[in-house]
Amino acid sequence: MADRKKRQYADAGYTFGPNATAGHIPRPGERQDGLGPVVPTQGVPQPGIPGVQGVPPGMPMSPPDPLAGQFGQMNLGPQPTQVTPQAPATAASLNQLYPTDLLQSPLQAFELDNPPPQIILPPNTSATPSPYANASSRYIRSTLNVCPTTHSMLKKSKLPFALVIQPYASLHDSEDQVPVISDQVISRCRRCRSYINPFVTFLDHGHRWRCNMCNLTNDVPQAFDWDAVAQKSVDRWQRPELNHGVCEFVAPQEYMVRPPQPLAYYFLIDTSLAAVSSGLTATASATIKGALDRIPNADGRTRIGFMAVDSSLHYFSIPRDGSENNEVSMLVVSDLEEVFLPTPESLLVNLSECRANIEGFLDRLQSMFQETSDSKHAMGSALRAAHKLISPIGGKVTVLSASLPNIGFGKLDMREDKKLLGTSKEGSLLQVQNSFYKSFAVECSKNQVSVDMFLFSSQYQDVATLSSLPRYTGGQTYFYPGWNAARVEDATKFAREFSDFLSSEIGLEAVLRVRATTGLRMNAFYGNFFNRSSDLCAFPAFPRDQAYVVEVAIDETLSKPYVTLQAAVLHTTCTGQRRIRVITLALPTSEILSAIYASADAQAVTTYFSHKAVERALSSGLDAAREALSSKVIEILQTYRKELAGGNMGGGGLQLPVNLRPLPILFLGLVKNVGLRKSSQIPSDLRAAALCLLSSLPLPLLVNMAYPRFYSLHDMPDNAGVIDPQTGEIALPPRTNLSSERVVPYGLYLIDDGIQQFLWVGRDAVPALLEDVFGFQDRNAIKQGKGQLPILDTEFNERVRAVLEKSADHRAMGVGSIIVPTLYVIKEDGDPSLKLWAQTMLVEDRADQGVSLQQWMGTLREKVVQ
Repeated sequence: MADRKKRQYADAGYTFGPNATAGHIPRPGERQDGLGPVVPTQGVPQPGIPGVQGVPPGMPMSPPDPLAGQFGQMNLGPQPTQVTPQAPATAASLNQLYPTDLLQSPLQAFELDNPPPQIILPPNTSATPSPYANASSRYIRSTLNVCPTTHSMLKKSKLPFALVIQPYASLHDSEDQVPVISDQVISRCRRCRSYINPFVTFLDHGHRWRCNMCNLTNDVPQAFDWDAVAQKSVDRWQRPELNHGVCEFVAPQEYMVRPPQPLAYYFLIDTSLAAVSSGLTATASATIKGALDRIPNADGRTRIGFMAVDSSLHYFSIPRDGSENNEVSMLVVSDLEEVFLPTPESLLVNLSECRANIEGFLDRLQSMFQETSDSKHAMGSALRAAHKLISPIGGKVTVLSASLPNIGFGKLDMREDKKLLGTSKEGSLLQVQNSFYKSFAVECSKNQVSVDMFLFSSQYQDVATLSSLPRYTGGQTYFYPGWNAARVEDATKFAREFSDFLSSEIGLEAVLRVRATTGLRMNAFYGNFFNRSSDLCAFPAFPRDQAYVVEVAIDETLSKPYVTLQAAVLHTTCTGQRRIRVITLALPTSEILSAIYASADAQAVTTYFSHKAVERALSSGLDAAREALSSKVIEILQTYRKELAGGNMGGGGLQLPVNLRPLPILFLGLVKNVGLRKSSQIPSDLRAAALCLLSSLPLPLLVNMAYPRFYSLHDMPDNAGVIDPQTGEIALPPRTNLSSERVVPYGLYLIDDGIQQFLWVGRDAVPALLEDVFGFQDRNAIKQGKGQLPILDTEFNERVRAVLEKSADHRAMGVGSIIVPTLYVIKEDGDPSLKLWAQTMLVEDRADQGVSLQQWMGTLREKVVQ
């Protein structure tokens, strides 16, 4: 029945016209000419080349199951060992170069789900044969999975050498099991301070170990083979730090500057006219109340406090439950210049001891300000007061604001000028307007105070300036343009995201340091933190939903067959335990350019250049950022053509190895992203918020933002939208290229960039399809714009909802995130502005002032052939 219905949606008499033949899109694993399936050879060793992934030259890698690539990338289940035992570490055993021509064989969207090139280490590199010895790509990815032996070789390749580090793969430890070593026996190199790891060498009958970073010989601690709790000897080879590239040590006393402080949350809630009338004040207080059980408080020490902010600062003194005076009192301070705390001891209170009074206060908060006519917002002064209160112990300051700070410290002006949008002067709107915010952020970082911004204005709010606070304190900026609680979708989205934000586990008083084999040096760091010294990144609170990029320089010729890089995050857990998360990555070395190109990770390269582009946009303007991206991809194509494709012998196409095929299209996606796109239609707040995401999102989400997922739903296979019996996961339809050529007028499609989901309803969609999905046969009855899909008792509605949910599932991508995408229903013959917005997501089409993929490839080819 389902199959018949599916055919009915797709055909319905529309088998004439250009879509009759052109509408057929080859599925993953199906040949373009329709002559039967392609035999997948990805991952199959080629005869004579042990352990090498075999892909026929010129053939895109096609997983037989479109999900196989995704699951492989997630490293779910037991993983094959990264060490290839058969072959010696010669050039022949590294990844081989498989050239392809992007003009003759265009990239298929499903190729973006392929895992990064394999890391093929020399045999017996690790101390144990553990399949987990090298860190999983969920936690760390290198732009090059083979390290060049010299700086000149790296320079010649024109490829970047950088790490994309995402120390946590989920918001909660329970969802992301990493081995914890609790005996406090931490063995580190005396010279370079690297942590013992699977790639060290044991000497002198196991009494000593040689550091794989600096070659120094160290003593093995006496307690290394002894279980002090059970009072018996243990098998050293079972220790997690020798078997796992990602592990966590419980740190002893000497790793603490001071005793672990309690977790502290201080909320600055906007109670100006804009916030109260949009429903922000009421929704925020109701969400906090509903999330009190989710706030990490396992040790019963978590503290919480609130301030309401308009033209004055309203402190709330909250007594303990059951005390004589059980009333929460409001203390109003109108002096915004000399910030003082009226009763410091009762403004930041223990959540467990004051729970009932906190709940009662949150119930009443909305009514306290519902008659307000105050349109002023003293955010800067409120931030100074919050910092003064919380800085003795450190913690998180969370700002919920629906208006521009227009009084007191950090006062901002309405500087949005539509005449500047799309011009060379637009970059000035992305600069920080008032120096107060950056200098205040540095002060916060020193005192272990992190700031998160939730911004909701329907007017200009200067996201560019306000986002500098989270940027330097390890926080994040969340932007809700045109938000209003009267719209159920708006209220629900914020409530879900804010509740997940409050429940997320965080690391307090954290620092990140990356060490590497002698000859390598960490050269530059990108992400939301404060760079305290040349190689130390400081985080008052370490978030679970961000990634960091570290550029690596090669200072000396590398003589070893492999190098090791190690990232360590020292932090205090929510339960007050000092821990060190250690992530160790080993990479083979080579002086052969083809091996370096064959091992480049296109998605990691894109992530690195996304951070570089944001930096360029903020310093030199958007034109310079776009220009830098296009010149970089041209440089890589030129180098490959000249050095590895035989110069002009390579024909007139655009050649790249299979693993770098996604690069040109991902760069085009970045250039067309809201953050960087040339347009006179994008408000600067929207652009600034997108730039925040482009410089902090974990790699899978960033790639999804650059090149959104696109699914055809009306003709999806029978297994899509239902649980796969083998994996237990919802199966997604095959990914489709983001081009209007793939859209038929009777179709139903999903475009998902991780921030928004667009459900596209073709103008000729048949009544049966509309009824099964929306519950109406009449297309005019379908509400367009922001909305939710109705829950109907039809099989197809259930499957479409399952696909929407699965597409937005961050955990399936191996990342933590609080973002819940907003769903927009777009009718092809409906609101033109909504339709145009959805069409800007079709990266391969020409839209706004952007070029089509064909034009982009044509330009690249011209420049490369020159």
